[in-house]
Amino acid sequence: MTENEKNEKECCPEGYVRQGGKCVLPEVTFTTLIMSLNTSALFHLGDLQDPETGQTGKDLALAKHTISTLQLLKDRTKGNLTGKEEELLGHVLADLKLRYVKANG
Repeated sequence: MTENEKNEKECCPEGYVRQGGKCVLPEVTFTTLIMSLNTSALFHLGDLQDPETGQTGKDLALAKHTISTLQLLKDRTKGNLTGKEEELLGHVLADLKLRYVKANG
């Protein structure tokens, strides 16, 4: 990362990106939705730390709910996704289901 890129990144709050000289939230796409739900599930599975406390915790009911939401999206969008979106959703679901079984084990 160049010094200029570091400076631009430091100017924006966490989660924002610089676009056209302004700090904005990233574009909402199907991929960002899937990745957001994936992050939520990983957090509830205890695989990610709370960014404020640095601690992890498990809430398997919320993890299962998020996984079910992703499964619903997969079922309801069948035939309407690009190949890359379908592949991403399939991989995310497979990974989360495996992690859930291990965490619930």
